[in-house]
Amino acid sequence: MKIDSGKIKDIQLFKYYRLVRKWACKTYGLNDADLELLIYLDCKKRFTRNDFINGVYTYSWDRKRWERLRKLGFIDVWRQRNRTSIKYTIYRTSFKTQHLIMRIYRILLGEEDIPTGRSNCYYKEDTYTDKVSNKAIDNMLKDPER
Repeated sequence: MKIDSGKIKDIQLFKYYRLVRKWACKTYGLNDADLELLIYLDCKKRFTRNDFINGVYTYSWDRKRWERLRKLGFIDVWRQRNRTSIKYTIYRTSFKTQHLIMRIYRILLGEEDIPTGRSNCYYKEDTYTDKVSNKAIDNMLKDPER
């Protein structure tokens, strides 16, 4: 399926990408590189540890990233290595990761709003950054072109 670049520009898909990315990272306890790497791995469907290593070349170095993402439940084993016929373990992004990515897409497309109640991580704290983010979220939700 080919998507026309003019149509993507018309729907303004990336207008609020930074705000949505920051919300997703803070809500799910990730950093920007982790989230973007998970999006990359989700596009691959199934991957090996070597695919992960090749995918992290463009991100900041974090040697604990693999185990952290596995322990937090963002990466699952799809097929375990058995040392005879299957030479390496194959992984996939978890349901949790797939749900997060689909939620980001729905928010960017305007099909879903960022939560503004007590469940929103920015509304829980009173730091300057949280207040600015709250204002940006409110402006995003009021945008008639969204």
